[in-house]
Parts: sequence; C-alpha cells; structure tokens
Amino acid sequence: MKNRLQELRAERAWTQAEVAQRLGVSRQTINAIETGKFDPSLPVAFRLARLFELTIEQIFSDEP
Repeated sequence: MKNRLQELRAERAWTQAEVAQRLGVSRQTINAIETGKFDPSLPVAFRLARLFELTIEQIFSDEP
C-alpha cells in the first residue's frame, strides 16, 4: 500500500522516532510503514490520520 507518511513527516520536520512516540509504536514500525514493508493496523491508521489531521485516504492509497 502506498502512503505519504514520509512526505507528511518531512513537512513537519518530525523524525520517525517522534511519530512513533506520538502513536505509541516503535520507530521500526514507522520505518516499515513508510517503506511499504508493513501495512498499519486500522487503529494505527486512524491514529496517523488524527496526528496529521487528514483522512486515512489522504495518507494511504491502494493504487499501484
């Protein structure tokens, strides 16, 4: 699944560790989501959407 997580994080000058701490997950989880190695659980996707004040669809896309 494609996502804009790295782009959104960079716009705010947040590190992976900072995002991870805000979400209550590991930095490795954020890295894996950004690189497409891991799709987030629905609760994590909702927390990301709230954190960035966007909809899930504005962050994630199932398009190739």
